[in-house]
Amino acid sequence: MTAISRRRKTGCAAWINQENVAGYVFSLPFIIGFLMFMVIPMALSLYYSFCRYDIQNPPVWTGLENLLTIFTDDPTFRKSLLVTCYYALIGTPLKVVFALIIALILNHESKAVPIYRATYYLPSIIGGSVAVAILWRRMFESTGTVNAMLGKLLPFLKGYNWFSEGPAIWVLIILTVWQFGSSMLIFLSALKQIPRELYEAAHVDGVNGRQRFFKVTLPLLTPTIFFNLVQQTINSFLAFTQCKLITNGDPRKSTLFYTVYQYNKAFPAVGKSQMGYASALAWIMLVIITVVTALLFWSRSKWVYDD
Repeated sequence: MTAISRRRKTGCAAWINQENVAGYVFSLPFIIGFLMFMVIPMALSLYYSFCRYDIQNPPVWTGLENLLTIFTDDPTFRKSLLVTCYYALIGTPLKVVFALIIALILNHESKAVPIYRATYYLPSIIGGSVAVAILWRRMFESTGTVNAMLGKLLPFLKGYNWFSEGPAIWVLIILTVWQFGSSMLIFLSALKQIPRELYEAAHVDGVNGRQRFFKVTLPLLTPTIFFNLVQQTINSFLAFTQCKLITNGDPRKSTLFYTVYQYNKAFPAVGKSQMGYASALAWIMLVIITVVTALLFWSRSKWVYDD
């Protein structure tokens, strides 16, 4: 019996080892890709953030010089950070609220609802494309579609300059709110998970529609609201295409997103590249996003319903 048991153990061990090898083999493409396109570039970026590096010449170690320059002698850094924070602070809640409203509207049984869902989700798929950014700029030009439509209703807006210093940032905010499709689908899935028995019990207790929303639907949606809020906040801080192609930070840097400023430092139209400086900017943004996300998670216990 002892010999048989040993054989069984040996066979099991060989089978387990074969499964481990097969698992590593199938995981190898992901592991290689993760190392080559994530870990190694991040490590190089961290090293370059402490160097003077212009891509054409070898990096020169300068220690904290880039960070000191950023925080003490770079007003454009502060300007771009304020613009990005304003964009995230205004655009993210509007996008989440708008997605929730559309999800509530579409949360009804109808044969046309799947078509509406696909139509509303479409902007989220193509919203970050170059073509949409160019089209958006054309729409908001003084002779564009927006002014042509508004000019008929409000004549004083005819020929209005949407890309002046005040409203230019709102052109970008409206675009990000328009890309609400992914958050909407997440809200729809969450709405489908709410038990109908709760609504029936509320109806028996004489609760009206408004009270049913605030006492039943909204509390049960707070985990989903939190998830969308975190996801869209991070996306807002990393927004790039909209600003680069629609305004390029103009006028007077009033729409200069942080990522666009970082890109301009790394790949300037005129002059030498400051890749080391741009790498330092990237790591500062990583710290900012980490802090903001940590604050959101800290606030979670105060307003998210987990029962």
